[in-house]
Amino acid sequence: MYNYKELGLVNTKEMFEKAYYGGYTVPAFNFISIEQMNAIIDAVIETKSPVILLASPNLHRQLGHEMTARVVQAGVDRIKNAGLELPVVLHLDHGMSFEHCVTAVENGFSSIMIDGSALPFEENIALTKKTVEYAHAHDVTVEAELGILSGAEEDGAEGHRESMYTDPGMAEEFIQRSGADSLAISIGTCHGLVKMKPNPDGTLPELRFDILKHIQKNVPGFPIVLHGASNISPEYVKMINQHGGHIEQTVGIPDDQIRKAAKTAVCKVNIATDGWICALANTRRILDENPAAIDSRVFTLKTRPEMKELYLHKIDIMGSAGKA
Repeated sequence: MYNYKELGLVNTKEMFEKAYYGGYTVPAFNFISIEQMNAIIDAVIETKSPVILLASPNLHRQLGHEMTARVVQAGVDRIKNAGLELPVVLHLDHGMSFEHCVTAVENGFSSIMIDGSALPFEENIALTKKTVEYAHAHDVTVEAELGILSGAEEDGAEGHRESMYTDPGMAEEFIQRSGADSLAISIGTCHGLVKMKPNPDGTLPELRFDILKHIQKNVPGFPIVLHGASNISPEYVKMINQHGGHIEQTVGIPDDQIRKAAKTAVCKVNIATDGWICALANTRRILDENPAAIDSRVFTLKTRPEMKELYLHKIDIMGSAGKA
């Protein structure tokens, strides 16, 4: 068992307060490999940005809780060895049960998400409140979710066909009754490779900023979270398909809409798919160029700088550079 403070981590309370009133959002990057973690740390060291490291229950099954905590601790040590003090959060992404959240807290996570979005409203509140009471006793912050995002989750399972937009009135009640420290809402983003449904003329609709503004007006100072906000670079999709992959349809969230959201109550934007396709595209390219390779470092070491450039771009969009 680990306490997150022993790992050099912080929770999101002060981080989100600074972001809310500073007009920027904190990047939350999903990591599933050592190379990806190192690329993220490379980017935050260069930009002096705060960062939230997202680890899903699937990562726990992949690495184990102790190794996840140790990997993150090594990342924090890299930052300190660079002579910097940057706030780093280790966040449980999409904890689907109270037990998931307890296990994360016991293993050094400084922030957790309890995802009761598929439950009836009252059950979501009850589950979130129970989780909040436990987490706050350990000085861990809690993210909840209201409204359902469509699309494929990390395990590839398809979610709901249509997004159920968050009702702003219900969001206000949920925030007040659940005690959550932040709330992920549905305003048109989506998990998976297809983030938006294009308009008939081929243009992309704007996110439901009206919902966001309504919540911000009624619950001032409260941090909002966006999931499913990757841009899905056509360059990476093309590279994947040119080197043996097969991706048929992708639609990402335009960068300008994330820039706009970052200046509102949105204090955390999750990025997962962009990191995955960047790593996959460059891995396929490198292996195609080196067909006789037997050492995985042929591609792992070369994908790290490519991923770093991606994270530098995301930090620029979110406006978090120099905000540590």
